[in-house]
Amino acid sequence: MTRREHKEFRERIRELIGNRYVRKMREFPQHGTTSTLDHSIRVARMSFWLSKRLPVRFRTQSLVRGAMLHDFYLYDWHKPEEAQPLHGFRHPVTALGNARKHFKLNKVEENVILSHMWPLTLSRVPRCREAVLVCVADKICSLRETTAGIFRAIGSDNKKS
Repeated sequence: MTRREHKEFRERIRELIGNRYVRKMREFPQHGTTSTLDHSIRVARMSFWLSKRLPVRFRTQSLVRGAMLHDFYLYDWHKPEEAQPLHGFRHPVTALGNARKHFKLNKVEENVILSHMWPLTLSRVPRCREAVLVCVADKICSLRETTAGIFRAIGSDNKKS
């Protein structure tokens, strides 16, 4: 990102990062050693970056807010006693409920949050370009975070040999 883009991105997430419930996302692991908050920031940053490079107009504030809140479910899905059954299918509804409780959302932000797991959640289809972009960015970031741990483990095994 350019300096100007970094500044704009930080400005767009400032309200959310300042919220104590959003900061609570630091406590919950997402993929490997990545917290849910770090993952959400990465997805928002990737979505923002892509939106600046594609020849399509996006509602940038809604894109970034939806991306920041897409995993706002506030529990550790790795622990059976905390997690909902079928977390992958159900957490978008929980995240949306939490987001509605703490923030005023528009329809774009709601669709971003609710549909980010598509196509796993077949009936929750992205209905706007912002939701499509966040869905793609989420998959890219999730793959990077998950494979980073695998490659670290492989690297440490090779050092032992």
